[in-house]
Amino acid sequence: MTRLCILTPHPDYEENWRPSAEAFRALFGDDLDFRPWTDAGDLSAHALVLPLLVWGYQRRAADWYCALDAWEAAGIRFANALPLLRWNTDKDYLLDLAEKGVATVPTIESGALCTDDLAAARAQFGSETLVIKPAISGGADGTYRLAAHDPIPFDVLEREMLIQPMMASVATEGEYSLFYFDGAFSHAILKKPAAGDFRVQEQFGGHEVRVEPPALALALAQAALAAAPLAPLYARVDMVRDDADGGFRLMELEVIEPSLFLSFAADGGALFAKTVLERAIS
Repeated sequence: MTRLCILTPHPDYEENWRPSAEAFRALFGDDLDFRPWTDAGDLSAHALVLPLLVWGYQRRAADWYCALDAWEAAGIRFANALPLLRWNTDKDYLLDLAEKGVATVPTIESGALCTDDLAAARAQFGSETLVIKPAISGGADGTYRLAAHDPIPFDVLEREMLIQPMMASVATEGEYSLFYFDGAFSHAILKKPAAGDFRVQEQFGGHEVRVEPPALALALAQAALAAAPLAPLYARVDMVRDDADGGFRLMELEVIEPSLFLSFAADGGALFAKTVLERAIS
């Protein structure tokens, strides 16, 4: 029998991951194991490992990198290859994709965020309002919108951060997410923030609707996937419309633990389950 393993958060993580685990159980049945990524034990008996619930890994980045190294040394087979997970951990991969010609949200990396960095970013972007986020982040942890005279929040001062211009269309239209399994498009959603906010996550009042993605969004998603160092088995491609030209810019290519929003897929996640099981037995 095929034996799959989904890695879950550290036991002390505050958010309840079990409803998500049950959704995966409904797709894969009892031939599915769950292990905390911080103490996963011997994974060699599993045909395929998916880190789909490693929520909070960004708070233990050193441990996460050590775990990736250990799993790679042990030859553990992951659905998305371990070198790809390592590449995707630090969001400076956006700079890599931009160098390869992918249209990304303009991004500057700061090794130790200070006010001079913000001034330089405002001059480069021509935008008074900026968004700052940790280079290793998830769920909008440590992400802030800063207007012209806003101070740097203390918790991210002199931290390694990414600086981007505030994309106005996040508030006016929302953020598109397109989902791909083994390179095939599955479904798309539009994530909309609460009034007055810019974060689209549900914990901040955001909500989602199913959409048919525009052709330009599909083209950008394909370009981002093609530019990744290895082809992902599963991926979520986040993007936002560029108000200047009506095109799209990549916000994130998530291949570690993306929320897959399978309830919005017309097939209820059948394509996802099929691609995972086929990879497990190949």
